Amino acid sequence: MSEGGQRRGIRNDRPAGRRSVARLFAVQALYEIEFGGGVAEAVIADFRAHRQSEEIEGVQMREADADWFSEIVRGVAKRQTEIDAIIKDAMPRPDALDRMEAILRYALRCAAYEIIARIDVPAATVIDEYLGIVRAFFGPREIKLANGVIDAVARKLRPGEFAA
Repeated sequence: MSEGGQRRGIRNDRPAGRRSVARLFAVQALYEIEFGGGVAEAVIADFRAHRQSEEIEGVQMREADADWFSEIVRGVAKRQTEIDAIIKDAMPRPDALDRMEAILRYALRCAAYEIIARIDVPAATVIDEYLGIVRAFFGPREIKLANGVIDAVARKLRPGEFAA
């Protein structure tokens, strides 16, 4: 049990916890849009109606920040071409983005969106949050790639947040 007697993953109303869950759900929603043929607004509506708080692998997740989730999903969907160009510039091979697993691709897209659009969130926080998502699904090779790409995007777009 963690501080305060709550188990990890149990609902907590702290904004950071709710945003973390929203980020995970946004990655999953964008995956669903790509492979299920849905549109952003329909997936957002389904989320708000049915999936705002969910159990994953037997662990009750914290309630997600629905507005944060919606912003990320809409933002990535609307700005995907711009986001992809920024990510490709940070990758060792530009064609790698299109060839990687979709969950990894959407984690990178969501991270890049937040770095671009949410300057109120420190780049280090964005990096940590999305690396946590990548760690949940992938091994060391993909984690290293994601860390390098997200870090490069952040350093290019927010150089003032990094010590010289």
